[in-house]
Amino acid sequence: MHDWTTKDIPPQHGRLAVITGATGGLGYQTALALAGAGAEVVLTGRNAAKGKAALKNIRAVYRNAAISYEHLDLNSLASVKDFAERFARQHKSLALLVNNAGVMAPPTRHLTADGFELQFGTNYLSHFALTARLLPLLTKGKQPRVVNLSSLAHRLGVIRLADLQWQRGYKAWAAYGQSKLAMLMFAFELQRRSDASGWGLLSTAAHPGYAVTDLQSTGPRMGRDGKAGITEQLGTLIAPLVAQSAAAGALPILYAATAPQVKGGGYYGPKGLMELKGAVGVAAIGRNAKDLKVAAELWNVSEELTHVHWTTSARSAARLASVATRNRS
Repeated sequence: MHDWTTKDIPPQHGRLAVITGATGGLGYQTALALAGAGAEVVLTGRNAAKGKAALKNIRAVYRNAAISYEHLDLNSLASVKDFAERFARQHKSLALLVNNAGVMAPPTRHLTADGFELQFGTNYLSHFALTARLLPLLTKGKQPRVVNLSSLAHRLGVIRLADLQWQRGYKAWAAYGQSKLAMLMFAFELQRRSDASGWGLLSTAAHPGYAVTDLQSTGPRMGRDGKAGITEQLGTLIAPLVAQSAAAGALPILYAATAPQVKGGGYYGPKGLMELKGAVGVAAIGRNAKDLKVAAELWNVSEELTHVHWTTSARSAARLASVATRNRS
């Protein structure tokens, strides 16, 4: 059997996709491939200039691409709410949500606009809230999928229910691992709850291996006046041996998002050396990600922290969608 590539993406005509953090890196490559397969793609980000450039670059490859850019700052739950409400007024349904955006390993503890530890808040909590707010549109989509971006680092993560925000003894990579473990557990728990509630979702997760993007420098340079730390310097040295391109790193995401053989609750990544690079395959799941009790507790705590309760949010968004439908008629 040949290695899965973007040429194997089934036609995506008539499918609407939202991708977070889509102005560069993995998100951009995911948007590019989905647009090429015929999907209508909404690229989101917090920099309008980068959004405009991303649209221009995609259209340079696919002249008639159905693409647009929307502001969404995952540093702020208010921005998440604003985006979801705008989106519900503009669209009747959603077929694909790719929760991709993130920040990695700032050397010192930073906070989101809502007071959450930056990685836990941006990488996980905002995606949890976004998915909840878009749930009514997803349930109306044709064969809807949600793809959460995790990481090899999830295997190092522990869900610190007593100190999720790292108020004590902040460790950059451990905090990153927790955020990516949370994303993986969220994908699994979302599938379980969808099955139990009849939402009809296919919830999956993927990781890119070691894909070279701005992620490796942006986070680690925070608070360093733009200077590379020792971890980034070492990464630069070994990257030629163990890393792959952003386009290659996006393949597991695209596989999880489009391949007919994907199963709910699946996890996909490179199957080469230590899953750092290579062809797409089933990824190894760390032991902590399989803890059903912690997954349920994390879900409940996340609802409290984000003030988003899935049933309530579903009813609210459904009303917005109904109003939008009446306004269009």
